[in-house]
Amino acid sequence: MGTVTAKQLKQKTGEVIRRVRSGERLMVTFRGKPVAVIAQPTAEETKTLKELRPFDKAWKDIEKTLERAKPEFMGWKEATEWVRNRT
Repeated sequence: MGTVTAKQLKQKTGEVIRRVRSGERLMVTFRGKPVAVIAQPTAEETKTLKELRPFDKAWKDIEKTLERAKPEFMGWKEATEWVRNRT
């Protein structure tokens, strides 16, 4: 496994990506300590990524669900009172 510093990663991102695309795994260090590993995704990780919905579609579904939901509190004051009085 190769090693690159965070500074090298910032300054030579393209070179680092080329190394990873060629199959190399790289450990990223910051102030001499390992903080990350950069590698190509496994087949399973790639499959998972393909199964994820696009952000805009997922967000629209969240908004639709929120529109259908009944609010538990009428406003922030009521919610604040509830939080303060729960014990």
